[in-house]
Amino acid sequence: MSNPTSAPSRNPVIELDEVRKTYRSGTIEFEALRGVDVTIDEGEYVAVVGPSGSGKSTLMNLLGCLDTPTSGAYRLAGEDVSTMSETELAEVRNRRIGFVFQQFHLLPSKSAWRNVELPLVYAGVPRAERRDRARAALTRVGLEERLDNRPGELSGGQQQRVAVARALVTEPSLILADEPTGNLDSSSSADVMTLLDELHDAGRTIVLITHDLEVAERAQRNVVIRDGRITDDVATGAGLDVAGGAR
Repeated sequence: MSNPTSAPSRNPVIELDEVRKTYRSGTIEFEALRGVDVTIDEGEYVAVVGPSGSGKSTLMNLLGCLDTPTSGAYRLAGEDVSTMSETELAEVRNRRIGFVFQQFHLLPSKSAWRNVELPLVYAGVPRAERRDRARAALTRVGLEERLDNRPGELSGGQQQRVAVARALVTEPSLILADEPTGNLDSSSSADVMTLLDELHDAGRTIVLITHDLEVAERAQRNVVIRDGRITDDVATGAGLDVAGGAR
């Protein structure tokens, strides 16, 4: 299995070592991840590709510190997060990770900048600084004219841009995007993907979870997951078959 990297000098942001995740319900067990090994370096743009039920969502939850492995190790920017408490994981999420979801998860009663400032509220950042940083993040994604608009006054693509700004406002080392174009039309999808391209070009580490091969092609590297296992790890353009790895 190949393991392409973006630069000769490795500075890993994500390191998974023989990670397994088992769910139990009574006497029934289901192994969602079955010994996943993967390393993603600083500045890489990686798409995790797979069909429904492949383990993508479970992997996303682990990468985002929303869950912990049943066994194996996960190091995020060199810090072992595998056995952290819920409180410790919440701190790591707020400090190191920016999330962009298929569902925008915006508060409908709050303006765009109020939605973007929320991670800073949780981090205890002073009010004036929160406002300035939220407005700067919205300007960064091209919404400087929409600061005071509520989500209902914005298009789907604009709402996803607000979500991207919220992901950026804490200056995280990692951006996780889970099916970020899943609820968008083709034009809005192209805009959001262009924005992710620009963020990567500016040096951000991006991990994109998707079942869409056209979206995956925008990344530098595609990691294919099937039945809870990594079946391929190739540079973009090598030709992928979600059902079974590289074509």
